[in-house]
Amino acid sequence: MEYKFCGKSGLQLPKISLGLWHNFGFLADFNEARKMIRYAFDQGVTHIDIANNYGPPPGSAESVFGKILKEDFSNHRDEMIISSKAGYLMWNGPYGNGGSRKYLISSLNQSLKRTGLEYFDIFYSHRYDPDTPIEETMQALVDIARQGKALYVGISNYPADKEKIAMRYLKEQNVPCLIYQGRYSMFNRKPEEEILAIANDFGSGFIAYSPLAQGVLTDKYLNGIPKNSRAGESHGFLRTEQVRPELIEKVKVLNEIAVKRGQTMAEMALAWALRDERVTSLIVGSRTVGQLKDNLKALDNLSFTADELATIDGILDGATL
Repeated sequence: MEYKFCGKSGLQLPKISLGLWHNFGFLADFNEARKMIRYAFDQGVTHIDIANNYGPPPGSAESVFGKILKEDFSNHRDEMIISSKAGYLMWNGPYGNGGSRKYLISSLNQSLKRTGLEYFDIFYSHRYDPDTPIEETMQALVDIARQGKALYVGISNYPADKEKIAMRYLKEQNVPCLIYQGRYSMFNRKPEEEILAIANDFGSGFIAYSPLAQGVLTDKYLNGIPKNSRAGESHGFLRTEQVRPELIEKVKVLNEIAVKRGQTMAEMALAWALRDERVTSLIVGSRTVGQLKDNLKALDNLSFTADELATIDGILDGATL
C-alpha cells in the first residue's frame, strides 16, 4: 500500500480506502463483509469509511462493522482510521436530518454506540444544509473534536462557495478541516472546477467517493445490466436509466486503452482519479474480496503519458453521470 499525507496534516491515508456505503448492511453477506475487512487490513487499507445512514437499512453498516471490529480487530484500533458522517436522513422527524447541532451530535453518539467505538478518527458533516447556519454546523464539529469524540473533522458534498465559508470558520476556531469528501470520477469532474483548489488552499486533503461511477467505469455493464449489479437492484442508488448507451460506448473505448496499459477498466479508472496530486485517497465500495483485489492492483501502474491523458480527455468530453 502507498500512503499519502492528508493536506497539510500529519495524518497519512492509504491511497485506496474501503467504503461501506452499499456493501455492509444487514442485506449483505456477513461472511464476505468480514473477509473484505480482513483482506483490506492485511493489504494496508487502514481507512474504513462509513456513515450513520449506510446500509441498507440505515445504521446497519455501522452495526455490522462494529461486530467485525469487536471480534477481529479489538487489538488493532490504533492502527486504523475510521470515519463516519451525519447529514442525510437517518430517522423521521425534525431532528433526524440536516446540519443542526442537535442532529449532528445526537447522530454521532448513536454511531459510536453502533460501532462500539469511543471516538472516530474523522467525523464529517455529510452535506450542506441550507436551513441551518453554517456557523452552527461547523461549531458542532469544533465541539465534537474538542470533546475527543473525533480526532479530525471534515465536510462532504458542500458546494464550492459554502466549502470556503466552512473551511474558513474551522480554521479560525483552530480545528482545521482535515479533508473534503466528494464524488469524483472520469464521469464526474466537477471538483476540478473549484472544490479541489479551495481544499488545497486551506491545506485540506480530498478523498473521492464513487471513483468508478458506481461500477459503470468497469467492464460490468459492457454487455448489458447484470441482475446482481447496483443498477439491477431496486434499492441501489444507480438507476437503470443512468447506464446510458452513449456512456457505455465511451467505456468500451476507454477499456481498449486500459487493455493496452495492462490494466482492467476499473484499475485504469482508479489510477486516473489519483493522477491529480490534490487527491489524497479514493473510496472503493467493493462487494467481494475479488473486486477489492482488482481495485488495489490500480496502484501497480499510476503513471500516464501525456498522449494517454489527452486521448482520455477527448473520449470523456461531455460525459457525465
